Amino acid sequence: MIPTGLADRIVALPGSRVVVAIVGPPASGKSTLAAALVDALPGAALVPMDGFHLDDAVLGPRGLLPVKGAPETYDVGGLSRLLDALRAGRDAYAPVFDRSLELSRAAARHVPFGARVVVVEGNWLLLDAPGWRDVGPFDLSVRLDVPDDVLRARLEDRWAALDPAARAAKIDGNDLPNARRMRVESRAADVVVEG
Repeated sequence: MIPTGLADRIVALPGSRVVVAIVGPPASGKSTLAAALVDALPGAALVPMDGFHLDDAVLGPRGLLPVKGAPETYDVGGLSRLLDALRAGRDAYAPVFDRSLELSRAAARHVPFGARVVVVEGNWLLLDAPGWRDVGPFDLSVRLDVPDDVLRARLEDRWAALDPAARAAKIDGNDLPNARRMRVESRAADVVVEG
């Protein structure tokens, strides 16, 4: 699950606090890799970018509900401020997105002062766009590169409970366009993992 040598490379990074970005399109395996790294690295902490989703009550009036998950549907300023605090070695709390409720729970995850490695995962962490450029720098960035046919199969499984029209709207109207945008508009990662 963890690419050979990646955990050792992270451990070897200098500094009392190391922030690692795991980036990839929807259904690329970011969350799985990030969780595996946190489990493998003693005292590591996880911060999923999805905790910074704007609430549906904000997205609805802006007409952004159909594209929830696109860069403009996140609180990039809040994410940037949290990452600044984490890079400074501070004790911090992060929001966590609850898929069952379709909303973020504030301060649901604690990143203690003693966590040397913080793994941050999300689609847009390397996006080369205003606001998103302020999210970095990262001590190490890892990009998952997964073919569209594999992403489609995983997304079909993810949205299997939806009726066919809603599933197609999620996949072809949002998730796969976001995958293409992430590939084209992101800055280069330090490590690329083919999958």
